[in-house]
Amino acid sequence: GNYVSMNMKPDAARQWARITAANLEKQVAIVLDDQVYSAPRVNSVIEGGRSSITGNFTTDEAKDLANVLKSGKMAAKVDIISDTVIGPSLGQQAIEDGFMSFIIALVLLMIFMCAFYGLIPGLIANLGLIFNIFFTFGILASFQAVLTLSGIAGIVLALGMAVDANVLIFERAKEELRAGKNVRTAISDGYANAFSAIFDSNLTSIITGVILLLFGTGPIKGFATTLIIGIICSFFTAVFLTRLVFIAGEKSKAFQKLTFTTSLSRKMFTNTHFNFLGARKASFTVVAVMCLIIICSFLFRGLNQGIDFSGGRNYVVQFDHPVKTHELQAKLAPLFNGAQVSVITIDDDTKVRISTNYKIDSDDENLDNEITDILYNGLKDEIGDMSKSDFSTTNENIGIMSSQKVGPTVANDMRTDAIIAVLLSLIAMFLYILVRFRNVAFSLGALAAVAFTAFTIIGFYSLFWGVFPFAMEIDQSFIAAILTVIGYQINDTVVVFDRVRENVGLYPKQDFGKTINLSVNSTLGRTVMTSASTLLVLLCIFILGGDAIRSFTFAMIFGVVIGTLATMFVAAPVAYL
Repeated sequence: GNYVSMNMKPDAARQWARITAANLEKQVAIVLDDQVYSAPRVNSVIEGGRSSITGNFTTDEAKDLANVLKSGKMAAKVDIISDTVIGPSLGQQAIEDGFMSFIIALVLLMIFMCAFYGLIPGLIANLGLIFNIFFTFGILASFQAVLTLSGIAGIVLALGMAVDANVLIFERAKEELRAGKNVRTAISDGYANAFSAIFDSNLTSIITGVILLLFGTGPIKGFATTLIIGIICSFFTAVFLTRLVFIAGEKSKAFQKLTFTTSLSRKMFTNTHFNFLGARKASFTVVAVMCLIIICSFLFRGLNQGIDFSGGRNYVVQFDHPVKTHELQAKLAPLFNGAQVSVITIDDDTKVRISTNYKIDSDDENLDNEITDILYNGLKDEIGDMSKSDFSTTNENIGIMSSQKVGPTVANDMRTDAIIAVLLSLIAMFLYILVRFRNVAFSLGALAAVAFTAFTIIGFYSLFWGVFPFAMEIDQSFIAAILTVIGYQINDTVVVFDRVRENVGLYPKQDFGKTINLSVNSTLGRTVMTSASTLLVLLCIFILGGDAIRSFTFAMIFGVVIGTLATMFVAAPVAYL
């Protein structure tokens, strides 16, 4: 009969000798693409790497088998470009923090709605919120989606949007009541007139979400998924479900007395006549000065890139006593020769995160061990007489709790993807507003405001990294935060522009500048209320949501404040000009 012979490299030959010795008289399968081509028996220990497969094959079968063996050895190099190891306690902590902040935010939102719009409207809006969460979690469960920290952030933002829809409706109903309509008409007109603003603002956020889904990576995708689901649910609950409750109750005495105000909110924003356009010289000067400062900061300070974008390794290390990060940094820096090292605290002073790009380009398999050794030796004074193996396992209570590695190639890809996602969402917003408002002035106004907001957040992070007690890194979650703020800001601007469009229709002869001022003033109540409710939620997450998400939430808080101001002082004047 024919036989097929096969030679191996020395390293493989040693392994082969070991395998054949362990499997004498058993069969070895030769598999390519999940097909078994041959399953010869091991007759003896094969040393030296020369094997021959004998059997009664025809010459063609022998050739086929030889080809299978050849094609199976084609060099396809596998590189691990990013891997993350998280010890159970770290994940558990993050989940508890996230969940806790979520519940508290929800309770505060509910109190907020009742305090500002009265008990009955407040409760109806809150009912909508509860249904919204119920539906969102239901849909996530049916997709078997994994709930991550960025996912929770997406849900929270969607909650903010749901509140926003109710605020729009209630503020509008209040205006209709002031115009002298009865409660029933005021409510139905409130829903009818707020609809276009709600529709536009939700749709712009969904567009952002879809772009994130297509171009985002891991954490950004999770955020986008929950955001889109949450917004669709909030649209349904805020516009449709709450309306049903009002219709069901409109015959009762209590409903006839609704004012949508409380003693707290009665006087707020009723007759504001602030000249937003008149302030444009001042506001443009402030904007110009801020942009200058930021550009200088970019040139001289740059950005603190997370390892997502620069490549490197992160280690979270837990100690049994409080430690000082600058001392640890001073100890470790000389040990990592010529590489960046940063040490920041996480949660409290007993847990730190050590990041380094030490030899990130090297393919050495022992590098992880080498870095663990450096950490073990560098932190020896702090960890006491702990063995090296205990220090480096993630399931111990002290030592390395989690490690993460991102290769330099994936870092470049992530950076490119992030920039594409931001630019695409800006272009999409521009086009959407152009289609909806058929006026390039509105598109430019919105674009200017959004670009200014995004630019300012990045600039702020450039100016202050290393100053604040949390990691102000530019990484994926930061990009997700910026995109959220873009969505939020557009939402804000669209509502104002929507009112401008309506007022132009009502008073076509009026001076355009006057119309814009009137519109910004009449939507001021809604703008401030929505921002306040979103800030309420974000502050809860910022204070209680754990360190993993602090930088992310901070970017969002900063963005909401800047974004609200940009709508009034950048978008409106630019559109006017």
